[in-house]
Amino acid sequence: MNRFMKPLTSNIHFYTAKMNATPIVIFVDQELVGSGVIEGITETSVKVKGERYMRGVCV
Repeated sequence: MNRFMKPLTSNIHFYTAKMNATPIVIFVDQELVGSGVIEGITETSVKVKGERYMRGVCV
């Protein structure tokens, strides 16, 4: 992990990234599975480019 990429670990991180339209990348088991700007957030998932990613298995 470098100084530019940090995991979003709390709700405030997710909501701040959404509000600022910060591009994110999504990994599952160190494999890149998606990227883009957060469109929606629930307790269990994050929506990016129309796809939902489960918060429990993604970083």
